[in-house]
Amino acid sequence: MTTTSGKRSRVRPLTAALTGAAGTLGITIALVATGTLSVAQGRIGQGAQQLGDPDYGVCRGTDARCYHNWGNFDTSKGYKVLLYTRTAGPRHANLGPTLASGLNPPLTDSNVVQKAVQKLGTDNGFQVDYTEDVSQLASPAALFKYNAVIFYSTSRDTLDDAAQTSLRQYIRGGGGFVGVHNAFGTEYNWPWYEGLLGNANFYDHGANQPGTVETVNRKDVSTKKLPPKWSISDEWYNLVPAPTNVRVLAKVDESTLAKGVTGNYNHPGHGNNHPVAWCQYYDGGRSWLTTLGHDAKDFTTDGSFPGAAEFQKLLVGGIESAMGKAPFCK
Repeated sequence: MTTTSGKRSRVRPLTAALTGAAGTLGITIALVATGTLSVAQGRIGQGAQQLGDPDYGVCRGTDARCYHNWGNFDTSKGYKVLLYTRTAGPRHANLGPTLASGLNPPLTDSNVVQKAVQKLGTDNGFQVDYTEDVSQLASPAALFKYNAVIFYSTSRDTLDDAAQTSLRQYIRGGGGFVGVHNAFGTEYNWPWYEGLLGNANFYDHGANQPGTVETVNRKDVSTKKLPPKWSISDEWYNLVPAPTNVRVLAKVDESTLAKGVTGNYNHPGHGNNHPVAWCQYYDGGRSWLTTLGHDAKDFTTDGSFPGAAEFQKLLVGGIESAMGKAPFCK
């Protein structure tokens, strides 16, 4: 390191090693004590070792004291969410063609996600507005009309400066956030948003293939109706960084991925702890996340696509808990 005088000082190797060991032990003890799981700490033998302990300068984690219950939401008229699917880069096929400006523009049959989330809302007692018009996110006042905001496979720099500020103020005021699939490939260069995702970003993925999901936590409203294990096909995102200080709800068993877990940019996978759904409190708000949701068939209801029913239960529970309709992150 460099001192203020410009001279370099050396840290003795033994001191550095002891300091590093003590830090690692402290992190491990803290994670065990809080009942949370960190997949970003190094592991010997399996998976990637994404080291680091990012602090985004906010209260985050599984402690409900991070939440700001400041009375910004009136639920006397029910619950309402805003579904945002704007893409400024790759666009998943299940989003269909780009939407016209404004709120709730006309949809085609190819706009599978938008139609499906609307139906999930109708079936489960919450309203859904949808948009790809960034101006609809231009002020906190506009967002406070919604109990949660859903980013579903958005991509790259999908927000302008006004929308970034608005989203941050909305979350700080107790808002709910649901991030699905390529929400992890969004706003890469905005550290606050990376923290909102639980300290996670999409790096790459392996083959789109079937895998077995293990329901890690069956107490949460988003997972309590799920079996201990269930199968679904997806792209199985590899994450850099990978989530820390969150409550992991579900993970994929990498040994069930017949085509392997190594991503197209050579990420080796996450070993025994490859999360696919988790939750946290963040900067005053609630944040529920899943990397699943790649395929339009995730929304089928005829049993033709294994895992579709489980994915829909997971997503509905995540939405309901993020918007405060059900207990959050238990």
